[in-house]
Amino acid sequence: MQIKGAVVHEKGQEFKIENVELAEPKANEVLVKVVAAGVCHTDAVARDQIIPVQLPAVLGHEGSGIVEKVGSSVTTVEPGDHVVLSFSSCGHCENCLTGHPASCIYLTEFNFGGKMQDGTHRISQGDQEVSTFFGQSSFGTYAVSNERNVVKVDKEVDLRLLGPLGCGIQTGAGTVINKLQPEFGSSIAVFGCGAVGLSAVMAAKIRGCSKIIAVDVHENRLELAKELGATHVINGSKVDTVEEIRKITDGGTHYAVETTGVSPVVVQSVQSLRSLGTVAVVGATGEVTLNVQQDLLNEGRSIVAVVEGDAIPQLFIPQLIEYYKNGQFPFDKLVKFYDLEEINEAFADSGKGITIKPILTM
Repeated sequence: MQIKGAVVHEKGQEFKIENVELAEPKANEVLVKVVAAGVCHTDAVARDQIIPVQLPAVLGHEGSGIVEKVGSSVTTVEPGDHVVLSFSSCGHCENCLTGHPASCIYLTEFNFGGKMQDGTHRISQGDQEVSTFFGQSSFGTYAVSNERNVVKVDKEVDLRLLGPLGCGIQTGAGTVINKLQPEFGSSIAVFGCGAVGLSAVMAAKIRGCSKIIAVDVHENRLELAKELGATHVINGSKVDTVEEIRKITDGGTHYAVETTGVSPVVVQSVQSLRSLGTVAVVGATGEVTLNVQQDLLNEGRSIVAVVEGDAIPQLFIPQLIEYYKNGQFPFDKLVKFYDLEEINEAFADSGKGITIKPILTM
């Protein structure tokens, strides 16, 4: 079938809304009419080939929509269901079988390799095969996705809102709730108040952290962090962040979440911990220089890397929706809607910090 998709043809090129052909879903796949898709930093780094994805490609990996058709072996959803599309995993490796699909041994291949799990393409343009992203490519009017990507969601909630739960918001909230699991009354610092960081702030409030410290350089984001549950905010461009955190917490936080990927900020997140503290690094980060003896060993500190909030999407995304319905997780305050044709504006606004979480509507 012919659909509209946002195609990237060359490194760093703007998205172009073009006609592409979408093949029928295979036995274990689902055809989804896309209603909306979140804009995520991961799409930008794929567009710019910081993470290499074979071009041309239709990106997008935070889709939400309505099931239109299912393959013969699909059992978890049916036509008419409202769904969120999340990351792709195999379901049979050791990590998937022990409840850690975000650490699937095929994660890179299935999400960044440009092909579906059987090694073939579903999108084409004339004689040219077009890469799929995260096994879904939701920057289009329709998407074919493996059943394992698909999460059935509550029809009572505005479907346009829900796509970002598939990646960015799941990452921030899941890092706190699933991985760090801070104890009631413990302290946590969140570095970076974008969608991932603010989701971590809301999750820390749900977990009952007594001190939730949000760090950013944009005052408007820090104000929103306070509204969402931060007990303290720090503008890292104006003060010594590590010193301020140690004052607030009488020696350092029990936990931290680092979302920026900026190497000096990663070091700050480590140095802001108290003895035996743990920082979860979730932002795409390059080389970082640490003094292992002083920054880690002397204090018994830990650094953990977390992908997709260590979540099982089929369990965690409905849980987040329940928190939202109960007023505990107001992630709608992060969102601004754009038409698909405004995709380049949405990415520009996100990059400038004007919009925290753009969502494209189809």
